[in-house]
Amino acid sequence: MSRHLVPSQQKLAEKLSLMNDRGIGMLTRIYNIKKACGDAKSKPGFLSDKTLESSIKYIVRRFPNIDIKGLQAITQIRNEIIKSLSLYYYTFVDLLDFKDNVCELLTTMDACQVHLDITLNFELTKAYLDLVVTYVTLMVLLSRVEDRKAVLGLFNAAHEMVHNQSDSSFPRLGQMIMDYDPPIKKLSEEFGPHAKLLCTALVSLSQIYFGRNLSAEKWRSDQKLSLVGNPGHLLKPSQTDTMSCEYLSLDAMERWIIFGFMLCHQVLNQERPNKLWIASLESSWVVALFRDEVLYIHSYIQSYFDCMKGYSKRISEVKDCYNQAIQKAALRHRERRKFLRTTLKELGLILTDQPGLLGPKALLIFIGLCFARDEVYWLLRHNDNPPLQKSKGKTTEDLVDRQMPELLFHMEELRVLVRKYSQVMQRYYVQYLAGFDAIALNQMIQNLQVCPEDESSILSSLCNTITNLSVKQVEENELFDFRAIRLDWFRLQAYTTVSKSPLVLAENRDLASLIDTIVFHTKMIDYLDEILVETSDLSIFCFYSKIFEDQFHMCLEFPAQNRYIVAFPLICGHFQSCTHELCPEERHHIRERSLSVVNMFLDEMAKEAKNIITTICDEQCLMSDKLLPKHCAILISQVVNRKKKDKNKKIAPEIAKPGVESYRKTREDLTTMDKLHMALTELCFAINFCSTINVWEYTFAPREYLTQHLENQFAQALGGMVMYTKDTSEIAKPSELFVSVRAYMNVLQTVENYVHIDITRVFNNALLQQTQSMDSHGKTTVAAKYTEWYSEVLLRRVSAGNICFSNNQRAFVSLTAEGTIPFNAEEFSDINELRALAELIGPYGMKLLNETLMWHIAGQVQELKVVSEMASAAGLDCKVDPTLVTALRNQKNEIEEDEHLLACLLMVFVAVSIPKLARNETSFYRASLEGHANNIHCMASAVNNIFGAMFTICNQGDIEDRMKEFLALASSSLLRLGQEADKEVIRNRESVYLLLDQGKPPPVHQTEIRTSISPSSAVKLNTTSMLANYATEIVQESPFLTMDLLESCFPYALIRNAYHAVYKQEHLQS
Repeated sequence: MSRHLVPSQQKLAEKLSLMNDRGIGMLTRIYNIKKACGDAKSKPGFLSDKTLESSIKYIVRRFPNIDIKGLQAITQIRNEIIKSLSLYYYTFVDLLDFKDNVCELLTTMDACQVHLDITLNFELTKAYLDLVVTYVTLMVLLSRVEDRKAVLGLFNAAHEMVHNQSDSSFPRLGQMIMDYDPPIKKLSEEFGPHAKLLCTALVSLSQIYFGRNLSAEKWRSDQKLSLVGNPGHLLKPSQTDTMSCEYLSLDAMERWIIFGFMLCHQVLNQERPNKLWIASLESSWVVALFRDEVLYIHSYIQSYFDCMKGYSKRISEVKDCYNQAIQKAALRHRERRKFLRTTLKELGLILTDQPGLLGPKALLIFIGLCFARDEVYWLLRHNDNPPLQKSKGKTTEDLVDRQMPELLFHMEELRVLVRKYSQVMQRYYVQYLAGFDAIALNQMIQNLQVCPEDESSILSSLCNTITNLSVKQVEENELFDFRAIRLDWFRLQAYTTVSKSPLVLAENRDLASLIDTIVFHTKMIDYLDEILVETSDLSIFCFYSKIFEDQFHMCLEFPAQNRYIVAFPLICGHFQSCTHELCPEERHHIRERSLSVVNMFLDEMAKEAKNIITTICDEQCLMSDKLLPKHCAILISQVVNRKKKDKNKKIAPEIAKPGVESYRKTREDLTTMDKLHMALTELCFAINFCSTINVWEYTFAPREYLTQHLENQFAQALGGMVMYTKDTSEIAKPSELFVSVRAYMNVLQTVENYVHIDITRVFNNALLQQTQSMDSHGKTTVAAKYTEWYSEVLLRRVSAGNICFSNNQRAFVSLTAEGTIPFNAEEFSDINELRALAELIGPYGMKLLNETLMWHIAGQVQELKVVSEMASAAGLDCKVDPTLVTALRNQKNEIEEDEHLLACLLMVFVAVSIPKLARNETSFYRASLEGHANNIHCMASAVNNIFGAMFTICNQGDIEDRMKEFLALASSSLLRLGQEADKEVIRNRESVYLLLDQGKPPPVHQTEIRTSISPSSAVKLNTTSMLANYATEIVQESPFLTMDLLESCFPYALIRNAYHAVYKQEHLQS
């Protein structure tokens, strides 16, 4: 057969590349079918239909020879079955085609007598071993698909009912299902002719595998991956004779060895195959099939060897390997992870400081990433699939690694460095290729004794391509593509390792080694992303979702690992690399999974940071609260009591003063706040590690998550610190709230020291919303709560006569004894409190408060109309007919004149009604407060503002004249009050007088008061003084009236005497 085959025409390199890619696609499809059939929710509905249960059992029992006459139950739904199961069925058909192509290719390679050696023709050997293992894995995975017979049988039966004949592929497909159940026996028979080639390829792994499968102690003693172990070689490029083998996955090699020697187990009697076999079996107790599908390999091999005679020794050997694996493997891998944590950290630190070393030391980076990736894979699979029998050692403990996030983080850190400084690496290797590799290759080509035309053209093309490279191409950001070079090298390996090849690659190892190095150098220029996927892809976490999330939460709860937690959302960006174009239907699910997980991780990271910040803020608020003046009373009381202390009494314990928490005896004793700040530092390092995380086509910004959480928390904290309770009418004093808010903001500002976020934006967004009546979440704001409290609680107490507005204190003052009402008005309305309130709610909030008060005032005015209407309804005489008022309201042209007349009448009504106030007991003027007990001194402001507004609206231009009229009328009414003899009528006459002058009262000394008025005339003077108050206040408040005008209407002597009277009266009462 070999005489008829021309190796260069067999396209072995191309076929191996295509078949391996298609094999991964087929694995993906079979994997998804297995998962779907194993899940009751996702499996085809027909397989769970109770009405079809007997038909399915019949199909499985008679498979593959099924008589459709016994399947009448599916006749009505045959079209639906074809539609539903066609994807499954034709996947199995594709698998059959793939099997045929693999067998044909393996046979061709045998016929060509290809020589495989991983250290010589790496790409060819690796592709061959990958194809063998992919094929074996497919058959094993196929045998584990539940309902495979039911799916195929149902589809074929429905197909036969529709088309009156079976599907053309079904006989062979059915036979394949039967032959490969179980699969390993049939596979071993198939590989009988290929055993020699397969064994040769596997044995060539010895040098590489045993050089890789070392203990952590050996790695340390060899200073593996160390840049500083030999400082003299720091700038020298890291390279070996087998560059591609250096970052070959140990996990992949063990799969090759185990599955390969299962197929050609006859050679296990030989020393080298046996050593490889035993070492691989002692390394683990499960072997990966695909993604999270694993095989308990020892029991699987035992069940296979049990049916073979003379294999008792092999069975006991496998059992010994299993015992070794469950006792020692976990510890061995734990120590490796420990070594890799420190080594990768060292690599990251040095390369971050000196990124130029990424050029010469690139190989070390990819070796380190590959080592770490293998250890992560091992831990994931073995943690999820513990040993079938318990071991005597601490296997379970060794399978839980709380420091796994650190290893993942250092892997991600190196990946970030490679991507960030990719141009540094490109410049280095472009110069390396053109300045050294091209020259060395050219000399080696010239020294070849034999070089056929095809091989010569490949070598010449390769040499010319790398010779023409220049740094200028890198500076101009030219896109490099060396895939053709790598494929040509693959072809050259196929041409030069077959039987009777003129140019034998095994005789030119130096050439093979140089080109292998050149290929690695080209990958450093145009293939960096792909080689990162090849050496450090962690998309497997997508299929170990529970472990992935558990590891994340474990890291979140472990402060020492908090800074490494960003590795988890970064890994979500790997998930896209596990998809395959042959299975597009799974892309959507993996994409949604990636996005939801990364969003959850970032949200929980930000939430945890927010919780720590909130705890610190709460503590700072408590400390700020201790510094408030109200807490001085306790300290003052303690000092006073200490001076009066009785020696016989026990000394009261010293009260801790604010700031005592800052005293430290040692630096080692950490307080709760210290621990919180440390945790915050670590977590913020993770959040700040990268500005964006790209997952599929989306970009996530970790800092924005934190910003949003802080903004929401700040807004929530602001609402909580108000402490407004409607039932008890309790609310925080604005000044105290202001202190707490400042303390909260001071802590939030320090967050900028940890993470690059704009905390000012947080303040602006949150505080601006608090000035409105409702925030963006529909919750009541600080402005709304204080507006409600001042208008509904404080002002209602004022209306009830419990509170008076004091002119000299510029605040509302409680008139009742302390405790009678639930708050002291002066503590909420003095200048400091209102200033603090204005700072908190801003101009918009003050406007809201003002508008609410205006609404209440307008509501009071409306009550006058209600009284008029009620009087009319009761049959009382009204000066104005309500019906006429309604009619006049509709006459737009006459409204202005009527309004002016009504305003004038109202003015007269107020002026002549003022003397009535003297009857009221609470109209007494309190000189110490400069206000009346019933707040009638506020009428002066009301009269001037309301009448000013009303006459302005009327637009008659007679405001000053009308106000003069009002003063004349009011003065006349008050003077007439002076002639009254009824004590009830003139009870607080002098206090009412003072309403005409709202200025600063003249100073009246206590001695003057005592001598100027005798007790016998107190009642008369008190009445006069209360009336005089009103006149003075109105003039002082008005911009239109003067004291000269008042003097002409109302003698100032009466006002002066009124002040004397009210001061005297208050002194006597006190």
